[in-house]
Amino acid sequence: MKNNKLLIGFTLLISLASCKKYLDQDPDTRAEVNTVDKVAQLVTSAYPTRNYFAITETYSDNVQDKGPGVGHLNEPFPDLYFWKDIKSDGNNTPTEYWNGVYAGIAAANQALESIKKYNLGDAVNPYKGEALVARAYGHFMLVTLFAKAYRIGGDNSSPGIPYVTEPETEVIKKYTRGTVASVYDNIQKDLEEGMPLLAGGQWKVPKYHFTVPAANAFASRFYLFKGDWDKAIQAANKIFPNGDFTGNIRPQATEWRNATLNEYNIMATKADQKYNLLLSETYSVYQRSTAAAGSRYGFGTQKYQEVYNGNTVAGAPFYNKGISYGVPHYTVYILREYFHYTNVAAGIGYPYVMSPLFVSDEALINRAEAYVNKGNFADALKDLNLFASARIVNYNPATHAVTLEKAKAFFKVTDDKEALIKTVLQFKQIAFMGEGMRWFDMLRHRIPSVHTHIAADGTETTQTLEPDDNRRMFQIPQEATIAGIELNPR
Repeated sequence: MKNNKLLIGFTLLISLASCKKYLDQDPDTRAEVNTVDKVAQLVTSAYPTRNYFAITETYSDNVQDKGPGVGHLNEPFPDLYFWKDIKSDGNNTPTEYWNGVYAGIAAANQALESIKKYNLGDAVNPYKGEALVARAYGHFMLVTLFAKAYRIGGDNSSPGIPYVTEPETEVIKKYTRGTVASVYDNIQKDLEEGMPLLAGGQWKVPKYHFTVPAANAFASRFYLFKGDWDKAIQAANKIFPNGDFTGNIRPQATEWRNATLNEYNIMATKADQKYNLLLSETYSVYQRSTAAAGSRYGFGTQKYQEVYNGNTVAGAPFYNKGISYGVPHYTVYILREYFHYTNVAAGIGYPYVMSPLFVSDEALINRAEAYVNKGNFADALKDLNLFASARIVNYNPATHAVTLEKAKAFFKVTDDKEALIKTVLQFKQIAFMGEGMRWFDMLRHRIPSVHTHIAADGTETTQTLEPDDNRRMFQIPQEATIAGIELNPR
């Protein structure tokens, strides 16, 4: 175990721990990063050390109030459920994620600075590309969660987040947030500069890095947010030969269904699975019963039955391997915790979750949505049906195939495009339950988040977080004001 202190002006001195497990990383060499090997080693630290699952999942409509006396009230879950600002910086908080992402960005910037300083030649290009794409990804996640949602064709002049492109050289440096539009411009610049450099790169464990497929999966998400449908489709097409996702997505209704729980856990987060495009080790207690899995405000019976196991446009539910810590506490359990002991006798160590940051399933459904927006309903339906075929037990195209008429009837709408967009959103919500993805679609499509509240006498009320509510932006950490960064309005 090595304790590394990474200086970021607007978060002050953050103490980070990086265990040499999956990634075998040693960012302490950053003071003398003067070889290709050292750059490659440093770039392994360019990924977020924390995850967003708790904050985005609990903000979304994937969760419910299970009732008084049911489940724990451990923070930050109650405050997240009520869309309150979280003042602490502990695990599963927005501040922790902010700090973890900027730590990765700092490592990427140091790598890029070293490449420039030492003139390391063409051999370093894949790692330069990785650093640029990782920097783009970090800023994309921050602007998505801590600023107003990007409006396709709309006004994006509201404050963004600091786009940091240089290593820290000052104890407290002043930053500006720029605008959402300017942050998106910088993301696209880094992404499009970095992606061509990745070709031919060699990594010990490629699935822990932004390889060509992983970078294109990220690009498919970014361009979907930006409304550049052609580029979203092009990116998805580059992940597998000929853009063919057949046999390359999560086998929910076959292999995963027939696997033991332990086998399922392994397959869901293992680097040798073709559907896992980018995995990242993150410090997290998210999966524990004392965290999201056992909270009063979380994945309960109603959501389990109505959404996770509910009927779909295809005419059958998706198969999902959900488990329970005891009704009504459910979990998808894809995000299994691994505990790294630093002292086995004392039972001391660090909990980690191997996080699938990008999987092929998302890229496929991103492509389907882009096709819908271009009016190419035939190709969109092909993608939607491939997506469904891997999730419906004994899938039969004669009875389970999604059609325009089935989609319009299911959602009770008359417009073809609206019916297929709703199909995309339904499929994604079910397929990525528990993985924090639903919130991104709610931001993009301006979907209100409705939370139930159950009083002691059983009375049930609802509260709604509307699309223009400023609380849809997570609050920027208070410490950032020291660096001149204004907080989000409330």
